[in-house]
Amino acid sequence: MAPPVITITRQYASGGSEIARLVAAALRWEVIDNEFVDEVARRAGLPAAEVAQREERAPGLLERLARTLSVASPELFMTATAVPPAAQDEGTIVAVTERVIAEAAAHGRAVLVGRGAQALLARRPDALHVYVVASKPWRWQLAVERLGVDAATVERVVDDTDRRRDQYVTAHYGRHRQDVVNYDLVVNAERLGVEGAAALIVAEARRRGWG
Repeated sequence: MAPPVITITRQYASGGSEIARLVAAALRWEVIDNEFVDEVARRAGLPAAEVAQREERAPGLLERLARTLSVASPELFMTATAVPPAAQDEGTIVAVTERVIAEAAAHGRAVLVGRGAQALLARRPDALHVYVVASKPWRWQLAVERLGVDAATVERVVDDTDRRRDQYVTAHYGRHRQDVVNYDLVVNAERLGVEGAAALIVAEARRRGWG
């Protein structure tokens, strides 16, 4: 049986990333978010000796994934490191992202945030798929206060970010990100609070014998 994973899909500025960190901390799992994926891709594109130099003590999940990916798919990273991130081909970025998610899921005991992880791992038996939602006014406030979004443009930023995330999942996986039947849990961070939402996810993971 595959090791368990949790995927967190979230509406923009719903607190999903913070919830993921709280869940991972409570279960003592790893968090695989945008920054983690980018860092793995960056390290995997380095020469093996340079990756090894960056490892301190026992290699963590980040170093293990970078090392595995650089050996398994060197052609991805020759492309990824030859051009600046803004100019990278979207297909390359998607391929790197999918490899990171797949390798992290193979290790298991990871909370995977965004990047289509729920769609990519939809058929995985030992996965808990969570969708974090909240009302738009609540998300507008969080975007301004915590994410530094300009109050004058916050409504457009929230809508545009959600639209891009929806399009990414539809384009690459043919699934509708907002369809609640794709998830095991839908949690409302506004009503439950970030801590309450995280506690509910942790409770379900432990009910499944994962914690």
